[in-house]
Amino acid sequence: MLNSTIVDLFKRFRLLYYRQLFGRIREKDGSLSATEAYTVDVIFLLGSPTITQLAETLGISQPNATYKVNNLVTKGYVTKTVSEDDKRETRLHVSDRFFKYYGDLDHFTDGAVAALESEYSPRELQTFERMLCSLMDEVK
Repeated sequence: MLNSTIVDLFKRFRLLYYRQLFGRIREKDGSLSATEAYTVDVIFLLGSPTITQLAETLGISQPNATYKVNNLVTKGYVTKTVSEDDKRETRLHVSDRFFKYYGDLDHFTDGAVAALESEYSPRELQTFERMLCSLMDEVK
C-alpha cells in the first residue's frame, strides 16, 4: 500500500510537471522544443553542470550535448561561464529567460504545505518531513 501511494504521488508530480511544461511550449521564434525544455530543466536541476556532466546525466555524447547547449545559449535560456581556476572548464547556468519560461511550482507546494499544516500537528509534520528526507536519500 505504501509503495503504491508513493508511486501515485510521483505520477501526479510528473503529470503536473508535463502539463506545465507542454503548456509553455509554443510554436514561435525562440521557443523551446520539448527536447530543449527537458535539457534546460536538467541543467537547472544539476545546478551548474559542465557539458560533460550534462552529457553523462542525459546519456548522450558530448558533441550532442554541446549542440543542444549551443542552441539553448543562442535562444537565451542558458549561459556559459569559464572557470577561473581551470580555463578548460565551462559551467552552464540557466538564465532569467529560463525562469520566465519555466515558471515556478512554488504556488503548488505552498498550497499543499498550507493544507497539510492545517490538517496535521507540528509533530506529525516533523515526522513526515523526516520520512520524506529518508525517501529522498533512497532516490538517487
